[in-house]
Amino acid sequence: MIVKMKKLTLLCTSASQEGTLNALRDLGVLHVESIRMPEGGDLEQARNHLAYVRRALEVLPKHPHIEPSDEPVDTVIENVWKLIHQRVELEEKLEMLRMEQQRLVPFGEFDPDTVRDLAHKGIAVRFFQASAKEKISMPDGCVLKELSRDRGTITFAVISRAGVELNVQGMALPEHSPTVVREQLVKVEHDLGRVDEAFGSYAGDRARIAAAVQQSEDTVGYLEVKAGMGEEGPVVYLQGFFPCEQEPAVRKAAELNGWAAMVRAVGEGDEPPTLLRNPKWVRPINAVFQMIGVSPGYHEVDISAVFLIFFSLFFAMLVGDAGYGVLFLVLTLIGKQKFRKAPQDVFNLLLVTSVSTIIWGVLTGTYFGLANIPAPLKQLRLGWLTGPEADAHIMWLCFLIGAVHLTIAHAWNAIRICNTWQVLAQIGWIGSTWTMFFAARTLVLNAPFPPVMLWVLAVSVVLILFFMTPVNKMKSEWFNYVILPLNIVSNFVDVVSYVRLFAVGVASFALASAFNQMAMDVGFNSFLSGLGASMILFFSHLLNIVLSAMGIMVHGIRLNTLEFSGHIGVQWAGRKYNPFRKISVTDA
Repeated sequence: MIVKMKKLTLLCTSASQEGTLNALRDLGVLHVESIRMPEGGDLEQARNHLAYVRRALEVLPKHPHIEPSDEPVDTVIENVWKLIHQRVELEEKLEMLRMEQQRLVPFGEFDPDTVRDLAHKGIAVRFFQASAKEKISMPDGCVLKELSRDRGTITFAVISRAGVELNVQGMALPEHSPTVVREQLVKVEHDLGRVDEAFGSYAGDRARIAAAVQQSEDTVGYLEVKAGMGEEGPVVYLQGFFPCEQEPAVRKAAELNGWAAMVRAVGEGDEPPTLLRNPKWVRPINAVFQMIGVSPGYHEVDISAVFLIFFSLFFAMLVGDAGYGVLFLVLTLIGKQKFRKAPQDVFNLLLVTSVSTIIWGVLTGTYFGLANIPAPLKQLRLGWLTGPEADAHIMWLCFLIGAVHLTIAHAWNAIRICNTWQVLAQIGWIGSTWTMFFAARTLVLNAPFPPVMLWVLAVSVVLILFFMTPVNKMKSEWFNYVILPLNIVSNFVDVVSYVRLFAVGVASFALASAFNQMAMDVGFNSFLSGLGASMILFFSHLLNIVLSAMGIMVHGIRLNTLEFSGHIGVQWAGRKYNPFRKISVTDA
């Protein structure tokens, strides 16, 4: 459910501005909208300091058992930054030395000082590179010494009493020998290790630096709100949104602090932030929204419950293996116990999807891609999903799921606008969706197409054509009629796109089965063969799980955020509700 908001406009004097902001921050319910772009010297300085402190926190390792140092936190941050600069300098030096080491490879082992000593004695040594196929003409009195060959390139030295010039690429004399470069590399790597140890010695100060980050974030947030306020002479003002149930608290604060406050309902032109508040069983889907960074707009619908139900089904069909489901379930339970202080939405979502995967895998008789499973497990299979026509049945099921999914979207729209004529257009889209279901069944599965569905399609198109746009908006939305044929074709494509659930699931099973057979071919007859077969099984199933996870990200989420959302009209254009309040430390 999207929590209803109200809009607040608040006025106060410039003299009471800071007191007003402190009271609002203590109230902690107002999502402030900037009247003007927040800027200013104090704000810029605070932002720079926040970046400075936050970077110090980011580079410190997490070692909770290390005791904090006795140094003031500002000194700790300053020392951490000194270490950051040292590490940057050492890493740059390390990169340069590695490049120099690579450049010295063609020269082989030699000492440049020897070449310089020879030059003082009147013997010139110059280095060149040329193609191995290139013919080199040497002047008289010169000696050519080949140093190395690499991919058709030859590196050589020319020794003479006087310097010579050849028609090939010359090479500068290196400053240091390979031995010296290696010694410098060892020293720099050792220094980097000492810097990392120094970082580790400050790991116990993470909590104190996290508190400093919190303080800096509070300062930046405060100054952003202050700088974003409007100003008219001695009066300053701000606007924002708050949940409707907080109206008594807001009015009481305004009365206590002497604010001039106007509270009104949200208008059509307003764009309030979105605050989702769902039943406990729906909340696990918040983990997906946070992961992909989306939120429905305030004026849109909250599809969290439908998203969770169908995402769990898509997850199960895309993974499609009860063995993987059991593995996910065990790991989830372990993680839930080990990380009790972590947000539980992710673990709860994995519990739901793991159980869904187990159920689907049991019904299809799929366990780690095994061809033969024990008889008791065979008894649990659903014959309709495992018989000779199983592929056709599952594809039919995919089309059915798609039709039901999209029907829910248009039925939801119809309920929302049931008092308008546009409800007939939504009924038309439902009829079109089911026509496309039977069309997909005919084209893909060669099933007979019910003639009555042609009449359903005709009536549906008429309903859509006449009732999809209100009369008063026809002038501004006439383009909808131009693209209507494309939308009807797109409706068919959307229904067919659900077959990806079958395709990815089959690919996952085929990959697991193929690697199982490969492991069996290697066999377990000896220690080495058993080790090899075990490695094949481990890494192949790990790869399959990774690919399944990618499939869920690409397909399972897409069918909800694009296909379903497109039909119900959710554009995910919302902004997260972020009230003006003090920030609590979440990373210590």
